[in-house]
Amino acid sequence: MDAILQVPADGFKLDNSSGSCCKPGKTLDSGTRPFTCFYESKNPSPTESTECSEYHPVLKYINDMLMEEDLEGQSCMLEDSLALQAAQRSFFEVLQEAQTPPPSMTGLLQPTSEESTRRYRLRDDDDLEGGRRSKLPAISTVDELAENMEEVLLVCENNNHGEATLNKPGRAKGSPNRTKPQKSDQAVDMRNLLMQCAEAVASFDQKRASEKLEEIRAHSSSHGDATQRLGYHFAEALEARINGKMKTPISATFSGTSMVDILTAYKEFVQACPTIIMCYYTSNRTIIELASKATTLHIVDFGIFYGFQWPCLIKALSRRPGGPPMLRVTGIELPQSGFRPSERVEETGRRLKRFCDKFKVPFEYNFIAKNWETITLDELVINSGETTVVNCILRLHYTPDETVSLDSPRDTVLKLFRDINPDLFVFAEIHGMYNSPFFLTRFREALFHCSSLFDMFETTLSEETGCRSLVERELVTRDAMSVIACEGPERFARPETYKQWQVRIMRAGFRPTKLNKQIMKEGKELMRERYHKDFVIDNDNYWMFQGWKGRVLYALSFWKPAKKQ
Repeated sequence: MDAILQVPADGFKLDNSSGSCCKPGKTLDSGTRPFTCFYESKNPSPTESTECSEYHPVLKYINDMLMEEDLEGQSCMLEDSLALQAAQRSFFEVLQEAQTPPPSMTGLLQPTSEESTRRYRLRDDDDLEGGRRSKLPAISTVDELAENMEEVLLVCENNNHGEATLNKPGRAKGSPNRTKPQKSDQAVDMRNLLMQCAEAVASFDQKRASEKLEEIRAHSSSHGDATQRLGYHFAEALEARINGKMKTPISATFSGTSMVDILTAYKEFVQACPTIIMCYYTSNRTIIELASKATTLHIVDFGIFYGFQWPCLIKALSRRPGGPPMLRVTGIELPQSGFRPSERVEETGRRLKRFCDKFKVPFEYNFIAKNWETITLDELVINSGETTVVNCILRLHYTPDETVSLDSPRDTVLKLFRDINPDLFVFAEIHGMYNSPFFLTRFREALFHCSSLFDMFETTLSEETGCRSLVERELVTRDAMSVIACEGPERFARPETYKQWQVRIMRAGFRPTKLNKQIMKEGKELMRERYHKDFVIDNDNYWMFQGWKGRVLYALSFWKPAKKQ
């Protein structure tokens, strides 16, 4: 959408000071915990444990979503957005692909635009006189474009939504989809095998890479232990790179799983793993303190997704002494495919409105569905006198950086955050060191990072309900495929370390603010009481870190403009 869409008066903008269908909670007495995203009682009874949705705003919000009739046929919002971005390539590029033969191992593994400024695309042409094959630079002419028009039309096919997408490449011959590892009496160092295969790929040794890939597949499984699953999914990504499926590998990782299954898995995930919930908890507690006397609280949420972060905040605002403020939310998402690119983010507003109804919180919702770097300040409708918060949780690593475009869309978005001149900027991201332009360096860091995630999921998630496999696919496999199999603009996942993010944010005109010691203390207590002992949470003055068995996986911080305008 090119402009912000003001929510109509049929229930989106509401001053519901009376007539709520649910009584608001009582104001908490002084000395009690003012806000929690967890159970209300510190030691829940068995009944409370089984009916946790009554005590957990996020779970209640998810349960309400699961009751919606049209949810079964929907796919994941983020998958749909990333798939649309992958399909948004120029017609000229499609023409080039149509007349270029499938890349060989040598051609595929040449340095990309990120590794070298010199790029040559080679093709085989018949030598009319000698009858031999020679490699010449591929040059497109008007005549060639006309001759290949019919071939181009055959490259595309309609998907289930009637939209043109590239054909999905199939699995290469000789690479069966094994789901059970072959039995072996010898112990296998899976990470060492994967590194050897990656080194062969990086050195253009196709024979050795294929041999190592077969050895990995013999000892890996999509339903085995953490190490076997790591080997299976990384082998899939390496095979995609070797066989030239780099252009659209994202399509191979999209599950097409219904939203009902995704929400059910997410519900189990937030109860077993604190990583996302602790980001929400710390952020919301800080926002509540900031808005303790505000008459209007405006949250500009970049990556609002389904609005999972805000039920806890809404419930806390309803209990504020003196009554809740007017809550304005501007939900920003990437566009969806189809004729209504903002439909899904609009639905998020309806759900949040219903939740505000229950707790008598006045609510106004606006939404934008477009690429973030193209959004302008005027579209956000920032009013004077309101307390403004910019929120971006675990989504900015999907925005391209300067290795894709010299203008750096990532820095452009951060500059927009600064132009909003917020009272608070809430930022959380994956702490990842696998954004190197060099394949082998990137692969090594992704291997260490994903090893921790697979081990964490094996320890905390059950496979009986299928939750573990779905969470692994949504949170690990998709990004790993991008990092390993893709180069250039096709590599959509580009995480950075918290120190790299800190440099970017400060360069955009922000200064970090210190973490609240009381909030951190309560967060650590909740982590210790509710979750597995191997989850770790720590902080310095400006960053909160979360990890597994000593390895930092996520980082969160709060920022304010260096010079308030």
